[in-house]
Amino acid sequence: MFKGILIEKDDAGYRASLKEIDEAQLPEGDVRLRVSHSTLNYKDGLAITGKGPVVRRFPMVPGVDLVGTVEESESPDYQVGDSVVLNGWGVGEVHWGGLAQKARLKGEWLVPLPPQFTPRQAMAIGTAGYTAMLCVLALERHGVTPDKGEILVTGAAGGVGGVAVALLSKLGYTVVGVSGRPEESDYIKSLGASEVLPRAEFTSPAKPLAKERWAGAVDVVGSHTLANVCASSRYRGVVTACGLAGGMDFPATVAPFILRGVTLAGIDSVMCPRPERLVAWQRLGTDLDISKLDMISGEIGLAEVIPMAGKLMDGQVRGRVVVDVNA
Repeated sequence: MFKGILIEKDDAGYRASLKEIDEAQLPEGDVRLRVSHSTLNYKDGLAITGKGPVVRRFPMVPGVDLVGTVEESESPDYQVGDSVVLNGWGVGEVHWGGLAQKARLKGEWLVPLPPQFTPRQAMAIGTAGYTAMLCVLALERHGVTPDKGEILVTGAAGGVGGVAVALLSKLGYTVVGVSGRPEESDYIKSLGASEVLPRAEFTSPAKPLAKERWAGAVDVVGSHTLANVCASSRYRGVVTACGLAGGMDFPATVAPFILRGVTLAGIDSVMCPRPERLVAWQRLGTDLDISKLDMISGEIGLAEVIPMAGKLMDGQVRGRVVVDVNA
């Protein structure tokens, strides 16, 4: 038996609870892990609270991230005792995830724990930090260098945004953050932002074109915010879109794309091919200031996950939430 968060849906309704789970219930996979740490992400908050149709099979253990030690392996890539990280691949949605003390997964979903990071540090980065790195790689791939101009990061007080600010500033970019929480401005600047703008400047319906400012952007919000970011991007600017905290809609025009040559680059962290994941984690090991991880993250135990999920959905959580599943 092991402890885990279990989401169930039946005639009694939709509910998440902390339970003792029989190891025989673990889903199929060629690697069994003893989990050390997981995280609480926006997608996990949607799943646990039931505020979004994230879970597609029941019962379900949520948690899109985990780090753990191999206990049993039929995969040629991993041996007993190996430390591994998992991000995405539909865990917590269609396959049991990381918010439990045990997991059984496909070896092809795993990457080795980078030696630069402890298990806790790897989860302080987690899907959010790995997604932020994918955004930075996309900006570089499209030729956005520090000398091209300012980079905008929306949701800068959150997990993806906070890591993006830290990464970009260390790489020499001038970073401007956006947040709906003015009380977090000093925190965002401490991560490396030169300026913090209020969210309200980006939430009204966008004009087809606005004054050119951004050479690049990392957007986690979508909807009117993404439309405004595109409209105010500079000629040949690059906007990476990786979230929908403000909505799935995109009420924009084609003007930025056909008149300014703006690129809108979609970032998918869930099904991203393994070679790109390995590059992202390698770059995190060299480009992220590890000393900032304690600023970006806090830690809770499994018993605190469900109430914390409600706070996360209410916008009351700063940065990353690391879960010590054995605490």
